[in-house]
Amino acid sequence: MIRCLVVDDEPLALDILTDYIAKVPQLELVLATTSAFEALELVQNDKADLVFLDVQMPELTGIQFLKIINGKCDVILTTAYPQYALDGYDLDVVDYLLKPIAFDRFYKAVQKVQQAAAAAPQGAAEPLIIQNSNDFIFVKTEHKIQKIYLNDILYIEGLKDYISIFTADERIITLQNMKKMEEVLPSGRFIRVHKSYIIALDKIESIERSRIIIGEKVIPIGDTYRDYFFKLIENKNI
Repeated sequence: MIRCLVVDDEPLALDILTDYIAKVPQLELVLATTSAFEALELVQNDKADLVFLDVQMPELTGIQFLKIINGKCDVILTTAYPQYALDGYDLDVVDYLLKPIAFDRFYKAVQKVQQAAAAAPQGAAEPLIIQNSNDFIFVKTEHKIQKIYLNDILYIEGLKDYISIFTADERIITLQNMKKMEEVLPSGRFIRVHKSYIIALDKIESIERSRIIIGEKVIPIGDTYRDYFFKLIENKNI
């Protein structure tokens, strides 16, 4: 069961999301509230796994809420303003729902949470990343230690206590944190561009404003990493 909070200053929005949650057997509603501070206390006491969070609220904005909880639980933003989507991605939200929210779009967002939970290794041993040379690394997955050639890595995505390493052929999941992975990978070939993303520089296909295109993946560039990234790109230009 995924324990849910709904936080919105509009009672109608609370009613709609409460009804949607009741339709999904894997979801358990802990609280639907107009008070961001009431919800914040529950999150900080580990009483929720997922928060449906409105962006514009009088006491505490959704963006402020996200910064305070700092990844303590999953968050799906609910907003009438699509311009807040990039802010949410910079703060690692699972998804954002544009009001008025249709049930099929709500369910798709919930599936993202379920898929991430199912993909995380369960009961794995101590995390392990070993760099044996400049050509490959070993990482510990759920059932084995896997060799990954650095040339095959497209990008790496972090989600709480585990990371996903994406190659052209597969997704490899390991219990690890982004900081450790960043330390192991050669800095001349890989760069962190977001709280949740490390990319292979030679796999960049194009850059569009604050987004990097690698294959079909669109990766946001976080504010913290933007200046260094573009300075590095400029230095590589001929």
